[in-house]
Amino acid sequence: MKINFEKVTALMKEAAETEILPRFKQLKDHEISEKAPGDIVTAADIEAEIFLTKTLCDLMPSSLALGEEAVSKGTASLDILNEQAPVWVIDPVDGTQNFSKGKDTFAVMVSLCRQGEILAGWILDPLSGRIATAEQGGGAWLEGERIKSAPDTEIEEMTGPLWGRMIKQLEKQVKQGWGQMPKHVPHYGCVAHEYIDLAKGTLHFSLYGRLKPWDHAAGILLHKEAGGFSGLCKGKKPYQAFEIEGERLLIAPSEKSWERLNTLFKGK
Repeated sequence: MKINFEKVTALMKEAAETEILPRFKQLKDHEISEKAPGDIVTAADIEAEIFLTKTLCDLMPSSLALGEEAVSKGTASLDILNEQAPVWVIDPVDGTQNFSKGKDTFAVMVSLCRQGEILAGWILDPLSGRIATAEQGGGAWLEGERIKSAPDTEIEEMTGPLWGRMIKQLEKQVKQGWGQMPKHVPHYGCVAHEYIDLAKGTLHFSLYGRLKPWDHAAGILLHKEAGGFSGLCKGKKPYQAFEIEGERLLIAPSEKSWERLNTLFKGK
């Protein structure tokens, strides 16, 4: 299957230029609503997804599309990920909370998947215009330059985003002699930017518990093609683009460091 990376990138940039950036720091009250308590959606999310759903399916007529907002509204189902046709998985604005508050850390994420297999992925930073791309077996690229994930190192030298509760748990474990404490930074509020930093080696690891395909498919492929390792914490199975509940996803520089981090995070 021939994938037109340049055309997909152009469509994502067009969505950003026409539907997202004109609303950045310009959102009206009626353009922001809650899907659930604390989970907001903006007019930029909705309109960008509508645009990408149509144009990406027009680009590949045999394909289907699955957007975060369509699933939220009940007009699309995660079941289509089981279809034989390739599926465009769309997160029109990753980091909606940041976007709605006028913070710079947000992105557009698109992946092309088939029956859980991630074939290609794109992450666009609308403000800078930077695009990160990956194709299965084709490496990871940022603005046309190949990128590589962080080299393996000792846990105490690794840096990654952690939540406050996990930090307290780890500090307790380290005091009890269960391992070393990694360096940590706050979560960005935008997994897309975290995945870019994981793929280019700025971050060593990350741990996720909300495993919706639009949040992770593009980023997982980018990190894998950059040389990193990831897996579901309970069985070390690779992430697939399906609905996954009751699991956590751990990203690491290598399988060896993944195992050491997973042991530490499980408290064993």
